[in-house]
Amino acid sequence: MRLYDFTRPGSVRAALTAAHENSAYLAGGTTLVDLMKLEVLAPSRVVDINRLPMRGIGVDAGGLHIGALERMSDVALDERVRTRYPMISQALELSASPQLRNMASMGGNLLHRTRCGYFRDLTTPCNKREPGSGCAALTGHNRMHAVLGTSESCVATHPSDVAVALVALDTQVHLEGRQGARTVALAEFYRLPGDSPQVENDLRDSELITGLTVPPLPWATRSTYVKIRDRQSYEFALTSVAVALDISGSRIRSARVAAGGIGTRPWRLGAVERALVGQPATLATYEAAAAPAADGARTLPHNVFKPALLRRTLVRALLALGGQS
Repeated sequence: MRLYDFTRPGSVRAALTAAHENSAYLAGGTTLVDLMKLEVLAPSRVVDINRLPMRGIGVDAGGLHIGALERMSDVALDERVRTRYPMISQALELSASPQLRNMASMGGNLLHRTRCGYFRDLTTPCNKREPGSGCAALTGHNRMHAVLGTSESCVATHPSDVAVALVALDTQVHLEGRQGARTVALAEFYRLPGDSPQVENDLRDSELITGLTVPPLPWATRSTYVKIRDRQSYEFALTSVAVALDISGSRIRSARVAAGGIGTRPWRLGAVERALVGQPATLATYEAAAAPAADGARTLPHNVFKPALLRRTLVRALLALGGQS
């Protein structure tokens, strides 16, 4: 780890003023500190934002509001989140370990850097870490890598669990920078790698995530997050699915579906949603709706199983949530 300046501003404006091109914001530090130790990141200044007024969990007519500095464990345990948006609390509880969830912030989790081993290994090429150097995963060990949204420059999988649930729920992310405040849809906040995989999101110079708003969705009480992984704890998803269903009688009136573990960003499955709407809640419906889930997938030698696993994960989640008439 290299030497760096450290500052702890007491206001958002002071934090924005303290930040510069080669600085990093510190919240829980569960990713930043690791990457600094590995020298994958080497900021010359670290701006500790934990004193900033960006906390709180609230529910009103506008939906669920979460401050960016709220810890993942606190959000997961909040009874309003657990009852109104179960997929959010479940996604959080299936993330990382209890110790990390107690430290990690919601805003920080949305900015979690990829867990691609080549990104973290300075001896291998990685276009995210060093643009133009190449992507070692294309010909290396790529079992955990993405099959949707990839490019010749990058196949790294987006690591966040809760971002998948939040994208399914049309969450808005609130940002503040030197030019003022703005709000963008979380689904549009993340960028596909294309030819510039080092640009992962729509954050502008020195901007901060200050909070999140999940729009009101009464039928999100019927929602779930299913995560398939190699072991039951402290492991990233091979595939994951966030599903919310509005069922009247035995017929599906509306659906929200997104997937993780398979894309370079949280992946909204619009074709699956459309295939579910208006159909009876049956196994045949779920299997038919899951069929297009991985359309456009580009598999690699070690992750050819992911499209089929995604479809099975979807059916499992739909059966658990909607049953079958």
